[in-house]
Amino acid sequence: MFANLQIDDVLFLDIETVPLAPSLEKLDETMQKLWDKKSRNFRLPDQTAADVYERAGIYSEFGKIICISVGFIKTKDPFSIRLKSFYNDDEKLLLKDFSAMLQKFSSSKREAVLCAHNGKEFDFPYIARRMIINSLQIPGLLDNAGKKPWEVRHLDTMDLWKFGDHKNFTSLELLATVLGIESPKDDIDGSMVASVYWANNDLDRIVRYCERDVITIARILLRLMNLPGIADDSIESVTQI
Repeated sequence: MFANLQIDDVLFLDIETVPLAPSLEKLDETMQKLWDKKSRNFRLPDQTAADVYERAGIYSEFGKIICISVGFIKTKDPFSIRLKSFYNDDEKLLLKDFSAMLQKFSSSKREAVLCAHNGKEFDFPYIARRMIINSLQIPGLLDNAGKKPWEVRHLDTMDLWKFGDHKNFTSLELLATVLGIESPKDDIDGSMVASVYWANNDLDRIVRYCERDVITIARILLRLMNLPGIADDSIESVTQI
């Protein structure tokens, strides 16, 4: 499964997203109509588009990224992880800074790899789409257009856990728990991010939550690879990666 994979070539990441506006009525009229049309696919008969607007953040056309946290493992004994977060109310600035870091990381690693939980279905395509929407070039490590499957340098801990069982969905919290890894959901969870951002204006709290997810993803991959884990005192926040 992990032939030729070097753990220090892996950049772990997690993103946090929110709806584009604090409420449906704050969107421009055209986007309100498009959300009404989109949400008909999943809302209940007695629900309105406004009732389900808190779900808008999971769709890249109706949401934005407010935080991307990344981490990479240093393999000196003992293993440690270095974390860096990119967060901003201005999504374009956030994505520019993240893109610059990603270019630097991939150029310094012969076999650079991205790893996220459910990243193939959510994090990786969401970032790529939002870069296009913001008129930014997609970094090579994220851009899988025209690539053969074995050329795409993306790992997904949820996908790895499936072992080919495509109907299976396992949350990060559940997978961490069954593997005996401390759950990252000790403060907020994904369903609370939009209200913490729009109602409480507490971006720092969201960043801490995002970083805990990155640590958990790294610990899960190490466990799947039967490699040493990361102790709490081996976690470091840095200004540059």
